[in-house]
Amino acid sequence: MINYENYDPCFPDQPVVDLYLQVWSKLPTFHSKPAFIWSTDHDQENKLTYGQLNHSVQCISSQLSSLSLQRGDTVVILCPPGLGLVEFIFGCQRAGLLSIPVSPPDPSCFDQQNYHHLVRVLSQTKPKAAIAHRDYIASVGQYISSSSNNKKFAQLLQNLRWISTDDVKAGKRIDVDSNSSSNLLYNGSKTDEVYLIQYTSGATGIPKPVLVTAGSAAHNVRTARRAYDLNPNSVIVSWLPQYHDCGLMFLLLTIVSGATCVLTSPSAFVTRPRLWLELITKFKATCTPVPSFTFPLVVKRGGIDKGTSLINLWSLKNLIIINEPIYKKSVEEFVNVFKQFGLNPSSISPSYGLAENCTFVSTAWNSATNFQDIPCHNKLLPSARLASSRHEEYEQENEDMEIVVVNEDTYEPVEDGIEGEIWVSSPSNASGYLGHPFLTREIFQARLGNSTSPFFIRTGDIGIVKGEERFLYVTGRCADVIKLENNQQIHSHYVETAAYNSCANYLRGGCVAAFKISKTIALVAEIQQQRSEIDNRVLRMVCEKIKRAVLEEERVEIGLVVLVRSGNVPKTTSGKIQRWVAKDRLIGGQMSVVEMKMDSSENMLMSRPMMTSSSSASKRKGEGTRRESEEGRRSVIVEQEESFVSFFSLQNRHSLLSLL
Repeated sequence: MINYENYDPCFPDQPVVDLYLQVWSKLPTFHSKPAFIWSTDHDQENKLTYGQLNHSVQCISSQLSSLSLQRGDTVVILCPPGLGLVEFIFGCQRAGLLSIPVSPPDPSCFDQQNYHHLVRVLSQTKPKAAIAHRDYIASVGQYISSSSNNKKFAQLLQNLRWISTDDVKAGKRIDVDSNSSSNLLYNGSKTDEVYLIQYTSGATGIPKPVLVTAGSAAHNVRTARRAYDLNPNSVIVSWLPQYHDCGLMFLLLTIVSGATCVLTSPSAFVTRPRLWLELITKFKATCTPVPSFTFPLVVKRGGIDKGTSLINLWSLKNLIIINEPIYKKSVEEFVNVFKQFGLNPSSISPSYGLAENCTFVSTAWNSATNFQDIPCHNKLLPSARLASSRHEEYEQENEDMEIVVVNEDTYEPVEDGIEGEIWVSSPSNASGYLGHPFLTREIFQARLGNSTSPFFIRTGDIGIVKGEERFLYVTGRCADVIKLENNQQIHSHYVETAAYNSCANYLRGGCVAAFKISKTIALVAEIQQQRSEIDNRVLRMVCEKIKRAVLEEERVEIGLVVLVRSGNVPKTTSGKIQRWVAKDRLIGGQMSVVEMKMDSSENMLMSRPMMTSSSSASKRKGEGTRRESEEGRRSVIVEQEESFVSFFSLQNRHSLLSLL
């Protein structure tokens, strides 16, 4: 390992991430230092040094600039996860292009309609070109010429200009405009220019395109670098998707920190979770970001005793937990299991972020804190630490990242100890949503009750600040709150956790969704694959245990329990439950149901609504077209939900089961 003792922690910050790459690559000790390593589950490794990456990025930039693409043009990058994707993300920035990394759907499965997100991207962003592997382009061409294709989707694909990664990297020029210059100077994205579109996860609604400027991205990863104390001696291991959010931003964070990042695919980790532990051990990783579901998954399926290689986690300084809520119990179980393998409890780094702020917002970690000493709130660990008089150093480091908890109705900050919506104001704030001007104003240009305040992002997350340390606990999402009687409410994840814990031997962890259908609280849970054919009496017993456990632990009565086969509860690419999609699929009869049970009490059954959407709309005449159509849509949704619950009476239970 090269000694970087002469690294200056006050190294001048660069305005955009790409400039860090150029600076590092010119230093003799960095030229041959690995920037990225791609590792598979078959002991195969490919490396890109800082010198190689900078050279490749320059070549890609030159080739893309020599085409008839104009500065600021939008391109979609359809590369599989790996080093090639990294090269083209940086290459597009250096060429001054606006890029959208997208996980490429398999063209051979287009007939199974696996292309919905790609359709969304192409329709909303209207890219001039698509960058993909030569074989992928050939497969797309076959689909376009097929008589059985979806004509509208095929037309979207045909309208694109397809650029082969193989030809670009080989230095070939494709369809070069004879009037364009063959030797364009480097002219990368400037700080105030949008250079990246990353989509939100889709956890609470249809994924939206977030506009990220080169300056806000650089500020965000610089802030994260300081928060986690990353430097050229840092080694990062990541299996997160590289196309958006934390997986994408850790690529940028690696370059800003002058670190080395070891990458593998999410599918490789899910197939064999032990791979993650082996990579940490092999490369002596100091930092690794993971979603919270990683801990129970690795404890259960990590295969600690099955592998031939030893596990040693002594090198970890930052085990970053990237999504919320973070249950202290699951973290404690993981730490207790892996302490014997060298895991230091002080490495646990609960963190908070969102796509609208590029990714990173804050972390509850610092080098002097052991997570076991951090107080929990309603079973949860904090995700951030806010500025306080006791932590002047922390306040100085994060002086331009303002986080407040706000009353959703008055837009005034609430006192510590009271829940509210989390708002964030920072130079890391993205510019808005592409093609959504009203939503951009509502989400990205919020102001506190004092109209002279700076703009804030409304995160849609609910949080509470507690204690002298001013820890921020992210308790849930505004969209996922379940409203109870007597003006009480509960976060969905508490219901889901109680349900899973009651029957952990039968249910799949992280595959439970709770939501409201009309006035009925419904819960959908996946049965473990090997349990899907068990006796109906046992399945009914599971339903009863779920209802009883939730009532006893959370004092919430579940009106409908639905057990479904594995893979039916929808999730985002980062493992977040999509409760809104689960609800739509259940109402629409699109789930593979194994067993269901509904409360038979009369107060759980709903009658038809008294007012139809058309009569409601007429009463709102004059309140504005947008509000009228939105409330009319909601009225239709309410009618559908109430019809669903009304239909599920005792006499119709079996017929509904057959429909589902």
